[in-house]
Formats: sequence, structure tokens, C-alpha cells
Amino acid sequence: MTEPNLKLVREYLLSLQDNICNELEKTDGQGRFVEDAWQRPAGGGGRTRVMQGGEVFEQGGVNFSEIFGDALPASASASRPELAGRRFTAMGVSLVMHPLNPYVPTSHANVRFFLAEKDNEPPIWWFGGGYDLTPYYGFEEDARHWHQTASQACQPFGEEVYSEFKKWCDSYFYLKHRDEARGIGGIFFDDLNQWGFVRSFDFIKAVGDSYIKAYQPIVKRRMTLPYGERERDFQCYRRGRYVEFNLVYDRGTLFGLQSGGRTESILMSMPPLVKWRYHWAPEPGTPEAQLYETFLPVRDWLAT
Repeated sequence: MTEPNLKLVREYLLSLQDNICNELEKTDGQGRFVEDAWQRPAGGGGRTRVMQGGEVFEQGGVNFSEIFGDALPASASASRPELAGRRFTAMGVSLVMHPLNPYVPTSHANVRFFLAEKDNEPPIWWFGGGYDLTPYYGFEEDARHWHQTASQACQPFGEEVYSEFKKWCDSYFYLKHRDEARGIGGIFFDDLNQWGFVRSFDFIKAVGDSYIKAYQPIVKRRMTLPYGERERDFQCYRRGRYVEFNLVYDRGTLFGLQSGGRTESILMSMPPLVKWRYHWAPEPGTPEAQLYETFLPVRDWLAT
């Protein structure tokens, strides 16, 4: 098995951040990412890039981070006892884009690499990541395109890969306390090392490079649709589910906070405006109800 190569992974992740930011700026037309480089006192750092007040994207960020240390936080190593006493490096690109127009869905993507080392012992490493889509108003054309793009990225790595990672995504991005999905899913995976470093790294690159192919056409189709106060209100209400998931369940958020990551960068994923209301449900037969009835339940979006 080829030993993991941090330099290659780092170079790819930095280039991925550049490429995604460039494409999203082109799509927005007005908004620009502002870079905020930071250092972690305990080891490592990153470059946070945030767009605010764009023509298309109300707020979003595309972040690169690389942190390292002599030992993982106790809360992290408790669930993985084999990592105790090992030096670690964790790096990745993570992004969330919150659109202004409610007909444009929010998107999230992440690709990451983890390495734990100890003298005279083999390294422990894995890749993880994926992407998922959170629409406020559903369009079957968009959902099919999103999942078809994910499926095509997975195809060279095995017939079962997309279906397996789609199921994982449907299970992971689920609000148990609400008994509902966060969105229409996509693909999600973790602890990927069984293919060896080279093939696993190739897969990560296929996933990272396909994100823009999946998201950009959807944004361009919906960004000019007219909307009013009703649609905007529903968007803000549904954003509350996004916040709930990230603060209660999201592994990346929890690991970042527990490992002493930069709080501003970690919580960049939060939407700028959110609403909660007590015991609300959409009126039957409305487009808002259709989201719950047609799009949030798990579906095979590749079926004709």
C-alpha cells in the first residue's frame, strides 16, 4: 500500500478551493470572496474565504484548513481508542453557500483527509467528504441533475459506490429530533482507506471536482426567478433546520470546536438570516407543502 502523501493532498485541496471560489464568483457576477488567513496556536491554520452580500449568494464560505498536534482532544480519541497517543494532521476544504433567491438551493460540500502517526507503527489514515443539497422549493430537474452528477463521479470506482454513499448521506443528513431530512441528500462517506491511498485520493478528487458541475447549472436555472416576501419567509424558516443540524449533529463542526479550530471559520456555515416559529406546518397543496411531501422523503432520483 502506498504511504499517504500530505503534500499531494494539500496541493489538491488548495487548488480546489481556488477553482470553486473562481467559479462561484463568475456565477454571482457581483460578489467576491474575501480571504482571511489564520493560524492555530496549537498547530496549523487555514484560509477562510467568505462572500457576503452578493447578487446571487447572500452569504457563503469556502474554507481550507490544516491542523495538527501531538494528540487528539480527549472527546475525539475516546471514540477511536486506536488513535490515542498519536500525532495527528487533519486537512480539508469545506464550503456552504446560502443563496439570496429562495428558489436557489443551499449547497454544502466537504473533502477531507486525516492522518495519525506514531513512531515504529503504521500510520492510520482516511478520507471523508461528500456534498448535499438543501432546496427550499423543489424542482425535479434539479434533484435529478444533482444526483446524476454525483453518480457519474462515483461510477469509475464501482457500480455500488454511488448507491452506498447516497444511503449514507440520506442517513447522515437527517434531523432525528424532527424526523425529517435536511434536504435531498447527495453522497457522503467517511473512513475511506480500503482502496489504498492512490485510488482513495483519486476518488476524493473526482468528488471535489464534480461539485461545481452539480451545483452551478442549478444556480443558473433558478437565480433569476421572481420571488416575494412569502418565499423569503419560508426560506428563512427552513434555514433553521440547517442551523439545528450543524449545531447538534455535524461531525465537522463538533471536531473543529473540540480541537480548538477557529470558531469564526467553523461557524461560517451558518446562514445570515434565520427564523423559527412554534409548531408551524405549511398549508396543504402549497409549494411549501410539496417540499415536505415530494422532496424531503428519501427517493431514487436516478429512476426515470
